[in-house]
Amino acid sequence: MPCDSSLVGTTLGPFEFEVDQFRTMAYAAGLGDANPRYIDSLKSGRLVAHPFFPATFAVAAPMAEMDRLMDATGLTREESIRRVHATHDMRIYRLVRPPEKLFVRTTLLGVERRSPGAYVVTRYETVDAEGAPVATIDWGRIFRGVAVKGADRPGPAEPAPTRRAPADALRAECKLPIAATAAIVYTACARPGNPVNFHTDTAAARRSGLSAPILMGVATLAMSVSRVIDAEAGGDPERVARIRGRFGAMVFMPSEATVKIAAREKIADGEEAVFFETLTAEGGRAVREGFVTLRA
Repeated sequence: MPCDSSLVGTTLGPFEFEVDQFRTMAYAAGLGDANPRYIDSLKSGRLVAHPFFPATFAVAAPMAEMDRLMDATGLTREESIRRVHATHDMRIYRLVRPPEKLFVRTTLLGVERRSPGAYVVTRYETVDAEGAPVATIDWGRIFRGVAVKGADRPGPAEPAPTRRAPADALRAECKLPIAATAAIVYTACARPGNPVNFHTDTAAARRSGLSAPILMGVATLAMSVSRVIDAEAGGDPERVARIRGRFGAMVFMPSEATVKIAAREKIADGEEAVFFETLTAEGGRAVREGFVTLRA
């Protein structure tokens, strides 16, 4: 059965999350990121979460409840497991500062036909107890080989900054070791709603048509962002304002990926954009068209 575009505009939530400092420290550990701002309260004062941390809320109850709603329109189990993370666009208004209570609403933002299948974008909006915005994520997935019922209803997309540097520019190159246990450790630290899947279980990977488990795109992108913060933001995660990337080549474990930082350019709103891509050990583009915008 196809994805039903009539569901576009549906909002669920709010979903409530209590965040303590061990949860945010564990998330940093899951990325292999020892930045003192995340783990050392004596050295850095009050701890903050990694900028990518709000993505952990999405893969818990909000995503599961929206998926159940979509499945109820007629998606089969076989069609449902074909969904893969394709795009990720995240605006960070401020970092999470544990301990605090946060609330997440999820909205089905768009459904449209693409050549590989149905492209579905879901928005996750995180706010604090006073209702002030913390982060907004537009999470795009492809349902491979699945049709769309109804008219295409693409979601709104925030424009990307313009890159003026030549295509072959290279500002820095950072190695990204991927351990054999990387997906299991990341999953345990991120606390998703479905911990046993083709990222963590060999049998599930085989059922999905993979030769072995692969590292999830969110982990690859978050680890890449850690390298950008170290190389371009002086290790200060507070400067991160936006993160975006598209996913491509699969990252198998163990392996060694490479984050290639191509350029850093000023953009209209006074921020700077750092453009990068992350390559697999075989040279495939695991993250493409990636950028992180930094506040001054």
